[in-house]
Amino acid sequence: MVRATGSGAGCGSNWPECNGSVIAFSGSTETVIEFSHRATSGLAFLGVVALWVWARGQYRPGDRVRRAATWAVGFISVEVLIGAALVTYDWVGDDASVARAVVDGFHLVNTLFLLTALTLTAWWAGGGVAVTFRGADARWLAVGLGAVLLVAGAGALTALGDTLFPEATFADDLSPSSHFLVRLRTIHPIIAVITAGYLLALARRYLAWDSRPTSALARLLATLVVVQLLAGVINLALSAPLAMQLIHLLLADVLWIVLVLVAVNVLAAHQREEVSV
Repeated sequence: MVRATGSGAGCGSNWPECNGSVIAFSGSTETVIEFSHRATSGLAFLGVVALWVWARGQYRPGDRVRRAATWAVGFISVEVLIGAALVTYDWVGDDASVARAVVDGFHLVNTLFLLTALTLTAWWAGGGVAVTFRGADARWLAVGLGAVLLVAGAGALTALGDTLFPEATFADDLSPSSHFLVRLRTIHPIIAVITAGYLLALARRYLAWDSRPTSALARLLATLVVVQLLAGVINLALSAPLAMQLIHLLLADVLWIVLVLVAVNVLAAHQREEVSV
């Protein structure tokens, strides 16, 4: 919402203060949106730290739950630093620099890494077994995970281009004289469709598995892929309204979490087979 509404400069170039104050009691709509984002980000940071403290108290040193919770603290700390850099370097508002584009793309990819760490913390705390990333299925899953990260990074650039150049047409996307963010807008839907096809094939591979959690998650993954594709089409047709951008991003986060759960369940099943043999 901060990026789509151009509210990144709502607190000026101050960080962590908002226009020189710790708490923004008044201001423009942009200030309210930016400060709300900072406040909720701060609560999220404290929540992840609390999870880490809990994991240290409940599990022994070296336990996979503690390691995953530690990674979560690391990734959310990077999130905070990225947010601070965007503000202090003025990579907000109407800034259309390469630096902002790179940082915005990395910002979303780092968010997915954070979601991975949180998902694994919950999965292992719930009794999930340790997994080893090897074998044919591991390679198929790695390609799927990597492809989604690529789509997410490209999606961040497309969203930035839609925000900064809302009047750009499809002809502008193909024109060599257009801004690079406009020209890059065609990449995201292309790789998104290719990745969607791959994920659907991956989901089909695990639909018939005897493991009920795995087959159920594969079915959910396939459903989310189709819904996300439809959301992307609606986004394009309606010129990316704010509500659809938020829905599209939420679906991407949920799809990623489900894909991670499919991966660990598949790898865990192989691990159990090796132990039984």
